[in-house]
Amino acid sequence: MTAVEPASAAAGASGLLIDVRGLTVDFPVGGETVRAVADLSFRLAAGQALGIVGESGSGKSTVAAALLGPHRGTGARLSGTVTVGGIDVGTASVRELRRLRGSTAAMVFQDPLSSLDPYLAVGDQIAEVYRTHAPRVSRRAARERAVTVLDRVGIPDAVRRSRSRPHEFSGGMRQRALIGMALACEPRVLVADEPTTALDVTVQAQILDLLHELRTDTGMGLVLVSHDLGVVAGSVNDMLVMKGGRAVEHGPVGTVLREPRDCSRRCRFSTPRRPHHAARRADTGRRCGRLSPARPAGPRGLRRGPPALPGPRGANGASGPLAPRGPGRHRPGPSPARLAVRRCAGIRRRPRRTPR
Repeated sequence: MTAVEPASAAAGASGLLIDVRGLTVDFPVGGETVRAVADLSFRLAAGQALGIVGESGSGKSTVAAALLGPHRGTGARLSGTVTVGGIDVGTASVRELRRLRGSTAAMVFQDPLSSLDPYLAVGDQIAEVYRTHAPRVSRRAARERAVTVLDRVGIPDAVRRSRSRPHEFSGGMRQRALIGMALACEPRVLVADEPTTALDVTVQAQILDLLHELRTDTGMGLVLVSHDLGVVAGSVNDMLVMKGGRAVEHGPVGTVLREPRDCSRRCRFSTPRRPHHAARRADTGRRCGRLSPARPAGPRGLRRGPPALPGPRGANGASGPLAPRGPGRHRPGPSPARLAVRRCAGIRRRPRRTPR
């Protein structure tokens, strides 16, 4: 199935950054061939953002990699036409691909810790990338450029942190450094493959805000690959939904989410969101033993006193009636589990009575 091109991507040839027509990718596995992507078509104009979403194994990362041509020499067979910045990726020479990856398109990979060299400082790695695509630049100018892009992506104290190793950065800072490395040569297209994976929601929002700010300031195109509909919905103009290597939905993000063509995706997109954190905390409190005003103080409530000592057991092991308290007998203290529940509920431990 060939994806239907949305109206927002129908730009003129002068503003068209990516033009993919009939892309098919096959990988040889043993004596067989596995088709990862089948007959995929889409476009991206300058200043626009396209989100590619789908389940694991649907071909999202394969499409993202096909835009920059790293399949060369891997045995993968590509058919169709992939044009990025006016360069045909399938027929381009090695020199043209290097020029494409430097000044025209750049890619942010999924795992920054495995993408960065653990032995080199982050600033040196960014400077190396910059000098590779601008060989006439001096080492000092490349280092200054590395500090500039680190400061641009929000790394505090960029001069000092440029001399740090990747393991000295947090997960969000490593992702920002990888985005800064991709922006060192000021590309016109940025391909971000799962840039928010393994990050908490706060850092995810910061990374997405950074991508939106860079796209607004520079007018570059953005291809955002993710499996999270919530991440893509608020960050892109158009959405491409993939399943089994094929495009099953393609159009403006609002239209795809509100009116999907497939019934199963309609049910999936309309699934209510998870309850708010406060509701989950209240539910957790009820499970921990906290009593809400609507819940009566039942036999397992915490408003009653400590349990009384059971009476002597009969011959068959059954408990008898509660033994009355007398001289030398007192109630035992609460169990450690009950103490933990009381601490969770904010109830202080009652002082133990001394036997009379």
